[in-house]
Amino acid sequence: MAAHDPIPVEEYDYEALPSNFSLAANLAAGAFAGIAVSLLRGNRAKGIPNTRLKEHTVMYPVDAIKTRMQVVNPSPAAVYTGISNAVGRIYTQEGIRTLWRGMSSVVVGAGPAHAVYFATYEAVKQAMGGNEGTGADHHPLAAASSGACATVASDALMNPFDVIKQRMQVHGSIYKSMAECARIVYRTEGISAFYVSYPTTLAMTIPFTAMQFTAYESISKVMNPSKAYDPVTHCVAGGLAGAFAAGVTTPLDVIKTLLQTRGNANDLEIRNARGLWNAARIIKQRSGFGGFFRGLRPRIITTMPSTAICW
Repeated sequence: MAAHDPIPVEEYDYEALPSNFSLAANLAAGAFAGIAVSLLRGNRAKGIPNTRLKEHTVMYPVDAIKTRMQVVNPSPAAVYTGISNAVGRIYTQEGIRTLWRGMSSVVVGAGPAHAVYFATYEAVKQAMGGNEGTGADHHPLAAASSGACATVASDALMNPFDVIKQRMQVHGSIYKSMAECARIVYRTEGISAFYVSYPTTLAMTIPFTAMQFTAYESISKVMNPSKAYDPVTHCVAGGLAGAFAAGVTTPLDVIKTLLQTRGNANDLEIRNARGLWNAARIIKQRSGFGGFFRGLRPRIITTMPSTAICW
């Protein structure tokens, strides 16, 4: 009896979206994922389970410490030598709950912002052919472009919430709630206070996202060329990609923090900071080039776990 020819098996990419996956489904998935991961560091996700919520809540205080360490010309009570020193001083002087101030703003803004991010990313990636071919095919340009376009759209929604978050995180913040902070900032500084940092945010997050997604795609392709299901590969590649992107973009994050917290400053020059280059000049004059890397360690610490688990 003649041997039968082997039946060809269609290659299945477990990461690929089904052809009938709608925009509404992308929006819903992004919203749920965004709320969870935002509690970890305030930004960006491709999708994570709700079982990580407790872990993210625990990590949020590191973001608060990063914000405080990045403030230019802080009061003597808010000068920290490191993360452990900051935790100890905040705990004894202000209470441990202070480390979670501003988290409500992130939770409220994360749903719609990440819904837009997730949907935009998948739509642009599909349009640029990023979902074509087999699982072994590599599309770094589509990944980078999709991440950049998604960032522009989502940051437009998230920027005001990020301003409120940082205003509540800094030492000596007078705001008792997210709503009170938004009301006072709008009344005293106008709507521009919520968007003065938006160009800087884009200047930071577009390269951050492009580098993160490109690095992730490249690292995961090297670690797992067969595209077989391997959670360890996803976590390692995501964490390394996030750490790299966070470190490179820290100077812009410091500039963003100055612009978003300028209304809390007693220094007249800082209060009148007008944009990216003006803020950069202030930082250079006050702290030298080292000032652009304030909060580098807590920024990387908060970024790595979130980018590791979001894949």
